[in-house]
Amino acid sequence: MIADRPMRILIATASRTMIGGIEKYVQVLIPALLARGHAVAMLYEYPCTAGDVVVDSLELGLKSWYWDPGRQAALGQEMADWNPDLVYAHGFESMDLEEFLLDHFPVVLYAHVYQGTCITGRKCHAFPAIRPCERHFGPKCLALYYPRRCGGLNPWKALQLYQVNVRRNSRRKDYRSIIVASRHMYDEFLKHDVSSEKLHLVPLPITGHGPREKPPVPRTIEGRVLFIGRLTDLKGVRNLIEAIPIASNLLNRPLSLSIAGEGQQRRQLEGLSNRLGVAANFLGWLDAPGREDAMRQADLLAVPSLWPEPFGLVGIEAGCFGLPAVGYAVGGIPDWLIPGQTGELAPGDPPTVEGLAEAMARALADPEHHARLSRGAWELSKQFDTPRHLAMLEPILSAAVSVKPENREVLVDSLMTREQSE
Repeated sequence: MIADRPMRILIATASRTMIGGIEKYVQVLIPALLARGHAVAMLYEYPCTAGDVVVDSLELGLKSWYWDPGRQAALGQEMADWNPDLVYAHGFESMDLEEFLLDHFPVVLYAHVYQGTCITGRKCHAFPAIRPCERHFGPKCLALYYPRRCGGLNPWKALQLYQVNVRRNSRRKDYRSIIVASRHMYDEFLKHDVSSEKLHLVPLPITGHGPREKPPVPRTIEGRVLFIGRLTDLKGVRNLIEAIPIASNLLNRPLSLSIAGEGQQRRQLEGLSNRLGVAANFLGWLDAPGREDAMRQADLLAVPSLWPEPFGLVGIEAGCFGLPAVGYAVGGIPDWLIPGQTGELAPGDPPTVEGLAEAMARALADPEHHARLSRGAWELSKQFDTPRHLAMLEPILSAAVSVKPENREVLVDSLMTREQSE
């Protein structure tokens, strides 16, 4: 089923500049919606600077607005003149922006992260070790914030974040629909009182190269493990480096590790790999062709996230090249990392170095098993294309168009009143 008529869709998101997975999704989504006959404009929260790579290329000629707090009335008039049928939102830092959109337009939210279900959005504890948190958001989260090291050590910052998320929860009922990418996120929002009628599971589409036309050909396993992502504590790269020698002993052959990414932990991780004698090559950020080449060369993708990844699209992208994966059974990862079919899972509660090493050994021990995993990863990746995503998305957006909350004059008047009060 597709939309029965073209829509005027205002895509609202925090960043217009390319940063991560949300921006990659928007970059793929915009031309796909235009190709289906929809009109598209963009509203973004953070300012861009000259030279930034943006999600909407100049060739598309999109109308776009930066949410400048100093000229909200003028922006409101311009958006009212553009007259969107609905807003397709992807999360914001500013609660004022979120409430403005909910007050004046039909809004559909794609919940990429844990806003409203966790004080920090990390959805995990850091003490005594990093492990996923399954707690329902509420006052007890504030009490456990410091003992469990859920975030920083500033109590006022914790209180501020808590209050924002309480406010966010109070407005969740005003979204026409909330979309999530994985069964884990679906369960998370059900647990936080979003009705099943309003909640939709629509997996993300592949944002890079699609699946190779021909299935992967079995080849010699050379023990090359690949990680792609930010080098932060939640991504579990320390666990991965520590698991390499253990897996190597289990397999009785050496393994090498390629790390494509940057982050605050890079220097510590380089030192750790040197101390453990791990053959680790730190590649930095790779462009799209570089990522694809790294996936073609590797035998195994490691997704050792310690926090509950809402989805983990990198695993699907690797599957396009017949690259199986290993990772912890946390968050949305089990949606695509199916043990014995597309890779091997390690227990995620708690995630341990030994469990990850054993999963790596299972994936690489037998060439025939590895070939089956490669074929399974490739087969699964074919389910995550953009046409299929749009076929699920468009009816949800179309259903949100039925009634607009307020007319143009009320929208602009409310913004002028807000500016004058400030």
